[in-house]
Amino acid sequence: MVSHSEPPKEDLAAVALENKIEEANAIINGTSDAPKVQELDASKIVVTLADPNARQVPDEATANAGDETICTDHMVTVSWNVKSGWGVPELKPLGPISLHPTASVLHYATECFEGLKVFRGFDGKLRLFRPNLNAKRLLMSTLRISLPGFDPVEVEKLIAKLVAVDGAKWLPKTRPGSFLYIRPAVIGTQSQLGVQTPKDALLFITASFMPVLDSPAGGMRLHTNPEDMVRAWVGGFGYAKVGANYGPSLLATNEAKARGFHQILWLYGQEAYCTEAGASNFFILWRAKESEGGKLQLLTAPLDDKLILDGVTRRSVVELAKTRLAEEVEVVERRYTIDEVIEADKEGRIVEAFAAGTAFFIAPVSQIHHRGTDVHIPLGENDSGVYTAKIKSWMRDIMYGNEQHEWGLVIKEEDEAAAGQKRKREQDDEVKRE
Repeated sequence: MVSHSEPPKEDLAAVALENKIEEANAIINGTSDAPKVQELDASKIVVTLADPNARQVPDEATANAGDETICTDHMVTVSWNVKSGWGVPELKPLGPISLHPTASVLHYATECFEGLKVFRGFDGKLRLFRPNLNAKRLLMSTLRISLPGFDPVEVEKLIAKLVAVDGAKWLPKTRPGSFLYIRPAVIGTQSQLGVQTPKDALLFITASFMPVLDSPAGGMRLHTNPEDMVRAWVGGFGYAKVGANYGPSLLATNEAKARGFHQILWLYGQEAYCTEAGASNFFILWRAKESEGGKLQLLTAPLDDKLILDGVTRRSVVELAKTRLAEEVEVVERRYTIDEVIEADKEGRIVEAFAAGTAFFIAPVSQIHHRGTDVHIPLGENDSGVYTAKIKSWMRDIMYGNEQHEWGLVIKEEDEAAAGQKRKREQDDEVKRE
């Protein structure tokens, strides 16, 4: 007998992700019918401090000069198993991670990550910039590749803990206006070959130095991607921060750099829609055609087709421009093509352009090369457009405490020696009670 019930939706990946998010939210809210396993709980963290004198903090130039990323003294790790759930979080001395050669992450790209920064403010305080957004996006990315869910608030707490412990030494008050890069990641660790959902996983968080990338001399120069290569596609996973988005892009990026450009401007489809600049979101400021009102517009690709990443910097730029530039600039999120950009350049309507992301922050763009055609974008004083500099200044003020804002989360720092003594007393007391 043939059933005539309503057929399931055909967009299987989207439906599966929606279901995963609903399941994760139900577990967080305590309304899930799933078997009870241990949820991620930052309050249970076990702290083992490194010898504070074992490593010296290099100056930023030295730290960023080599081929190895220099991390702080500690890292956070939490293991997960499908039967028992999340284990006890550990903050411990930085060190290698042990993986079996058949670990899922090494073969099937079961890996995702986040990137955010902690800033030493000019007021002496440590701040994270909108870490709640990074934690929520990490959850979305893990669920997209069938890694375990968690309450994003707990990840945010673990990030704050690492920063609180390592901030005083590695981002001292003598270096106001500097930052460290925070890298949370989740990987599938089950040691069994075969394309399957991992039954074991690991969440880890590190903090490290990163060079300042937002002020390339003469502005950032972009080369559009080859016609036979795309970075992401509708129906794919460009909106998730997974490693599989990045490795395959390096071939074209290296070729562009060999030709004297900084990054690829990734186009999509036969229409050649502008999407992202390297791994950053891309913005262009132009005047609309006179037939369309001639208004100054800040244009960027939309999020509704899930082709690009919902960048925290991107979101912040959009929100600041909508609230602080509303009388001057119209913010437009829509698909637009490279031909529209070339046409606007020929008509003298392009005002500025910039890339926006955690690594590059806000980097002015001065050139786009596309199939033999060059678009030269004006740069003003200090190699930056007026509006680019204004938005960048607003964000920097929030990050470094010149403006008190809800986006800047102040972190209460821990003195390592005092914290170590306190934990030693607590451990001794616990032994006595036993």
